[in-house]
Amino acid sequence: MIRDSADGFFAEKGPVSELRRLRDANDATGFGRELWKSMAEMGFAGILVPEAHGGVGLGHVAAGLVQEAIGRNLSPTPMLSTAILGATAIASGGTEEQKASLLPRLAAGELLTALAAEEKSRHAPTHVETRAEPSGNGFRLTGRKTFVLDGHVADKLIVAARTAGDAADARGLTLFLVDRQADGVAVERTVMVDNRNAARVELDGVQVDGADVLGEVDGGWPVLERVLDVGRACLAAELLGVSTESFRRTVDYLKQREQFGVKIGSFQALQHRAAHLFCEIELLRSATLRALQALDEGGNAALFVSLAKGKAGEVAKLATNEAVQMHGGIGMTDEFDIGFFMKRARAATETFGDLAFHGDRMARLMGY
Repeated sequence: MIRDSADGFFAEKGPVSELRRLRDANDATGFGRELWKSMAEMGFAGILVPEAHGGVGLGHVAAGLVQEAIGRNLSPTPMLSTAILGATAIASGGTEEQKASLLPRLAAGELLTALAAEEKSRHAPTHVETRAEPSGNGFRLTGRKTFVLDGHVADKLIVAARTAGDAADARGLTLFLVDRQADGVAVERTVMVDNRNAARVELDGVQVDGADVLGEVDGGWPVLERVLDVGRACLAAELLGVSTESFRRTVDYLKQREQFGVKIGSFQALQHRAAHLFCEIELLRSATLRALQALDEGGNAALFVSLAKGKAGEVAKLATNEAVQMHGGIGMTDEFDIGFFMKRARAATETFGDLAFHGDRMARLMGY
């Protein structure tokens, strides 16, 4: 029921044509506010928010189904930055006061969040040089963040800063809730290759108090790792949607396009490539579902998550490469939608770690 509801909703209200319209209009927000409002009314914005705080609390498998539908339609929404990353951070590390204040607004579509954790050009979540120095009854934050998804429109930034330890140490990290418009916060919007938004954020002596700490001082890494793993699993689901729709469109084209008087889908070489891709997508589907189930079970899901995210990037790359090649010349044109899927696959693959990152992480988790 969730899958059918999400598929119908995004096909109608957030199709690829909407992404194209926002791109061509150089829209300042990068997504439709009305679409986000409708998503909140459908319960999608609160899918990971407990019922006690105004959400629907359906869990990670359900969130993955929504993300898969978003991937199939390339729907531009703040689902990942707010409903997944933001909701997980607040629900996992927030005090009762923070949860009561923020989660109902988030579920209602009234609060946008952005995770400000990355500082290097490639995913390295423990590498944090942004400092949080004691100041009065709180801290003063100084540093720079990059690749902050939807950071240019977020009401609250979830900032990872160092209160102890060295630059690459997981210990000594603390998470803070920071108003985007607070004194000392400078945000520069950047539009990525897939026409989604990230931002560069500079913190110049930003004053926060003790009530803005999310979780424990010096103990922010377990919360941040949980947030990232939930984001990775849901991104794997989105990449599954990208791959599935790329495959569907390609097979449809193979059945229609004629060359030498016959449908090109009758060529055995193309049939073999399509069959291989189908098998890879089904493997990804199994890996992604297991990762989402592991998150719902509440145990250590890191190994399953890294397997799913690493596999998702490779399958999405294969699916979109094959889609563009099998569509031939028109696959390279901007007027044809298939190129949008390739661009989204590339950007989402790099977000929160590619195959190299997650292959290394899996080896470490297994003791190698």
